[in-house]
Amino acid sequence: MKFDLLKTLVQRDLDARYKGSVLGNAWALLNQLAQLLVYTYLFSVVLKLKLTLKGLPANDFTFGLWLFAGLIPWVAFTMGLSQAANSVVAQPSLVKKVVFPLSLLPLVPILSAFIESSMGLMMLITFVAFSMQTIHSTLWLFPLVWIPQLLLTAGLSYLVAGLTVFLRDIPQTLGVILNLWFYVTPIVYPATMIPEEWRFWVFWLNPMTAIVELYRDLVLVGEIQHWQELGVATGVSICMFAIGATVYRRLRPAFADVL
Repeated sequence: MKFDLLKTLVQRDLDARYKGSVLGNAWALLNQLAQLLVYTYLFSVVLKLKLTLKGLPANDFTFGLWLFAGLIPWVAFTMGLSQAANSVVAQPSLVKKVVFPLSLLPLVPILSAFIESSMGLMMLITFVAFSMQTIHSTLWLFPLVWIPQLLLTAGLSYLVAGLTVFLRDIPQTLGVILNLWFYVTPIVYPATMIPEEWRFWVFWLNPMTAIVELYRDLVLVGEIQHWQELGVATGVSICMFAIGATVYRRLRPAFADVL
């Protein structure tokens, strides 16, 4: 029952994003395609940046594809988390309904952002197939990456969504934190550029580092080079989900009174 309701809410959220536009939900795909083309052209053609990473050919398109592969999970993470922060305060009418399962509210923007990012992933795979003339068999391992990605996003979303009801500065604070988080995650620079003494902490304390690197491993390299980091990221994500869900559940009875 809750799954059907969640599915309906996510569909409604996706439809509302492009309501009134001629192309409708096709805009999500077009936005992802535009980003891929811009990044590839800017970094590969204009700046002529090249990578010499294991498993990646040093051609004119590799850097743009490599960068876009890292941005896909990051954009899904930040977009879902940012929108989830206001998911409860934006729906006071639903909060005051006794029978409505409030645990679903933060999950709606997370899943919407994830679905939109999957369109970008499909575009990336298509461009890799054309530029590198191969589709790696490691793609079927993506659920191993999606589990920690969704658990981490959901855990943090529950936490910030619950706290935002009582402290409205949380969304603004979250924006600052995410900006800083972006630069300590090797998205626009290779992880090999991180000083050796800091690399351990960046990989083992920042689960998004492992998730970003694994997207690249699965799509571009065709080999998982970060098994241990995946295990640690999964453990951290499970803990974060448990903490966030617990805080949200304990704060939930007071939502209606505050709103």
